Amino acid sequence: MSIDNTELDEIMEKLENLDDEVLAVEKLREFNNATKKLGELLMNLNKDLSHGEWKTACDEAKKEVDRVVAEIKAL
Repeated sequence: MSIDNTELDEIMEKLENLDDEVLAVEKLREFNNATKKLGELLMNLNKDLSHGEWKTACDEAKKEVDRVVAEIKAL
């Protein structure tokens, strides 16, 4: 999973140019929360998870990031 700087810039520009500032803030919050959760999983901060549980959680978190990114790009 990787969001490169170009894609990140595209997402931020899209949000900054939205006429609906409330929606922009909401989507930015969703994006931040989703990427934070994935980042914490990738850093394996929760040592209580088995490898299988960790992998499943990472896959689910990645899907959430992808969903939020797709929603933002579709705005």
